Amino acid sequence: MTAVEPRFDAVVHAPPRLQICGLLAAVDTMEFAAVRDAVSVSDSVLSKHVRQLEEAGYVQVRKATIASRQRTSLALTKAGRAAFDAHVAELRRIVEGPRPTPPSPARAEPLDEATGG
Repeated sequence: MTAVEPRFDAVVHAPPRLQICGLLAAVDTMEFAAVRDAVSVSDSVLSKHVRQLEEAGYVQVRKATIASRQRTSLALTKAGRAAFDAHVAELRRIVEGPRPTPPSPARAEPLDEATGG
């Protein structure tokens, strides 16, 4: 597995969209209602954020009729997964901050025999 290049993504960054991407990153697909409930937003708010992710090419929306009911499922696209992974890597880089350089081992100074110290 190759390392992900950290990159901030403004589309992914909004908290509801970050949550949506996080949920979808863990599964192949998820029903719209399950995402809505997990993110704790209304249908209209979720639709707005999903539309932004879809326009960016990050989420694929599929509609199907199951048992005479319209079901909407969401999935991250390959580009969406890459954007989410890069964004999370950038957040980790920011949170972890620069790694401090360990101090060099102190060199022992020879004792001055004349003074005893």
